[in-house]
Amino acid sequence: MEDTSVSHGMTPEIFVHIRVIVGIVLGLCISRLLTGFARFVQHPGLQIIYPIHLAWVGFIFLAVVHFWWFEFYLHWIKIWDFETYFYVIFYASLYFLATTLLFPDNMAEYTGYRDYFMSRRKAFFSILALIFLADVGDTLLKGRDHYHSFGIEYPLRTVIFVAGSIVAMFTRNQRFHAIFVTLVLVYEIVFIWYRYAILE
Repeated sequence: MEDTSVSHGMTPEIFVHIRVIVGIVLGLCISRLLTGFARFVQHPGLQIIYPIHLAWVGFIFLAVVHFWWFEFYLHWIKIWDFETYFYVIFYASLYFLATTLLFPDNMAEYTGYRDYFMSRRKAFFSILALIFLADVGDTLLKGRDHYHSFGIEYPLRTVIFVAGSIVAMFTRNQRFHAIFVTLVLVYEIVFIWYRYAILE
C-alpha cells in the first residue's frame, strides 16, 4: 500500500532525499567536465582545442556549481509531490546531457573540438535553451516572491539567452558564437558575484 504521508511530501526526510538525488546527478556533471578537461592536460596534442568550446565548458561548470548552491532554497517548498520532484530531477538531468555533449565518449570521427562542437551545436543549444526555460520553472517552485526578487532583469535575461541559443543552433558564424558565449559566461560570473558577494 502507498505511504500517503510520503506521496504528499509531509515527512521531513523527503527534502534531504531529493537533495541527495540532485547531488548525485550534479556530481556526475562535474566529474564529466573535469575528466574531459583533464584530457587536454594528459594528451595536449591529441585533440585541437577550440576556445568557444572551452568557454562553454567553463559556463556549464560554473552553472552546475551555482545550481547546486541555489537548490538549497528548495527547502522553501513545504509540500512535495511527485511532479515537483520529477521536475527538479529533470532540470538537473539537462545539465548532465549538456556535459555529455561537451565531452563525448569518442572523438575519432572529428578533426578537433571545433569540428565536433559545430556538428553538434543543434543538440547542445537545444539543451541549453531548455536549461534556461527550466530555470524559470525552478525559480517559481520556490515561490512568486522569490521569482519577483530578481526583478525585470530575470525574464529579460531568459528571453535573450533562449533567443541566442536558437540562433546559435542554426549559424556557424564564429563571431556570433564568441559574443554569445562571452555574454552568457560574463553574466553568470557577475550575477553570482553580485548575488552572493554583495547582497549577502
